[in-house]
Amino acid sequence: MSQDAVVDTVRSMSSGIVGRTLNSARTNHFVLDSPSGPGEAVSNGEAFLSGISSCGVTLIEAYAQQNNVPVKRMHVTIDGVRRPPNMAQFEAVNINFELFGVSQGQAEELVQVWRDR
Repeated sequence: MSQDAVVDTVRSMSSGIVGRTLNSARTNHFVLDSPSGPGEAVSNGEAFLSGISSCGVTLIEAYAQQNNVPVKRMHVTIDGVRRPPNMAQFEAVNINFELFGVSQGQAEELVQVWRDR
């Protein structure tokens, strides 16, 4: 493996409750539930989708800052559509970006940067 490679490691283990896992990433610990689990914690699908939407926020913020684009704030909403019995497969994923402090053209350019990456 290259010396400049970044490896992100998450460890998941059974919790003693079917459909619930205990997870650790670095020093952060969190509970995830499957769709068939207790339904109290963030679900596996929600965690997966939050990784995509938060990547959109941070990637666009960094790009905007590096290129002096005056983004004041943004909201990214992502919906994942799944149907039983195959809850592991997304039928559709829809993502909506709302950027504040920029023109429509600048917003479209920033979202395209995210799409390209």
